[in-house]
Amino acid sequence: INILINALDAMDGEGELTVKTGLDEDKIVINISDTGCGIEEENLDKIFDPFYTTKDVGKGTGLGLSVSYGIINKFKGEISVKSKVGEGTTFTIKLPIN
Repeated sequence: INILINALDAMDGEGELTVKTGLDEDKIVINISDTGCGIEEENLDKIFDPFYTTKDVGKGTGLGLSVSYGIINKFKGEISVKSKVGEGTTFTIKLPIN
């Protein structure tokens, strides 16, 4: 849910949010894409760190993506992100079927 909320925030009321699901061998794949502002390349390696946020003071705790990362890893899954400033962001989540 946090990834969806972040996507909506990044689009600031305009844009497109897409959720696609599928299978890749023995994994469920979920792609969450938005046409929001995107994430600066130098920030991509920090976004899953606890308390890291690019939101204004009082608008975010910096825990949402960190918690999401932890939950996905607990279930032996993977999460990755691709982003381009001005074009949007795609998160890919892969979870084992078994």
